[in-house]
Amino acid sequence: MNTRTYDSNRPQEISCGLTYKKGTPQRWGERRYYALDYYLKQNFGEKLYKISLNGGCSCPNRDGTCGTRGCIFCSEGGSGDFAASSSLSVADQLAYGKGLVRPKYNGHSYIAYFQAYTNTYAPACHLRRIFTEAISDPEVRILSIATRPDCLSPEILTLLAELNAIKPVWVELGLQTIHERTANWMRRGYPLSVFEQAVHSLHAIGVQIITHVILFLPGESEADMLATIHYMNALPIDGIKLQLLHVLKHTDLADFYRQEPFYIPDMNSYFHLLGKCIASLRPDIVIHRLTGDGPKSLLIAPLWTGNKRLVLNQMQRYLKEQNLWQGKEYTTF
Repeated sequence: MNTRTYDSNRPQEISCGLTYKKGTPQRWGERRYYALDYYLKQNFGEKLYKISLNGGCSCPNRDGTCGTRGCIFCSEGGSGDFAASSSLSVADQLAYGKGLVRPKYNGHSYIAYFQAYTNTYAPACHLRRIFTEAISDPEVRILSIATRPDCLSPEILTLLAELNAIKPVWVELGLQTIHERTANWMRRGYPLSVFEQAVHSLHAIGVQIITHVILFLPGESEADMLATIHYMNALPIDGIKLQLLHVLKHTDLADFYRQEPFYIPDMNSYFHLLGKCIASLRPDIVIHRLTGDGPKSLLIAPLWTGNKRLVLNQMQRYLKEQNLWQGKEYTTF
């Protein structure tokens, strides 16, 4: 296994440009964790806005290949509820997205984020066309692709490597959990070994790997969730999205929640667990998300996540009060 580890007895340079030493409080700007906006400003010199795109792809967990109803939490939009319509060209979707952020953003640098459904689940010729159209926009600095680890054929890996030679490519893999019992409950549709192979294949071609993890899945204990974090530490991933389980309207999860209500944490309880996850996380992994923010019109629970700015500010305060920072409890395995 190709892993990156840190000797707790001596300082080492980590990718965010800081010196990591076990037991020494770390800062990434004003924050106690390696946030995406800090990474972008350090590497691109400015904030980049993400524009959600719909490449017209489907999903093997919906078309009958490995399932027909998708993952239990997945919305009708294939987790791409903020993306524009696939009836528009990629160029038109980018223009539309730029128009939405223009009132609050004076810059001209964007991340083209193919978010809806599984964005490598299509013929390579189609993917080449839509991805090339995205990176051909001079204002697009990064190509980000959300997909499943079981949808990365050798031909598609070759395409991603070619694109990565033009502009940085990020691939976001939906792992959610390492525990097979939970994965089966959510109908994930692939074993952990497939995820591991995908990570090593992507790492070999030099693209950045971002892993999506869901916290407070029904039946998972604190130890279960931390075990997923520890597992991430031992793999060559570059970023992570930590997502509190959201119950959205028009999903099978919403039906399950109505029939068998399960525990959903309040803000303080979530901070308690999230603080432990951050403290355990390898300090060079960029944190792309801390809670998630599904469309308010679809959100059933937890409603407190709707105020994203308040949640992030309160989380930063919690880390300071508890004297926690990313990597504080990180150990090599």
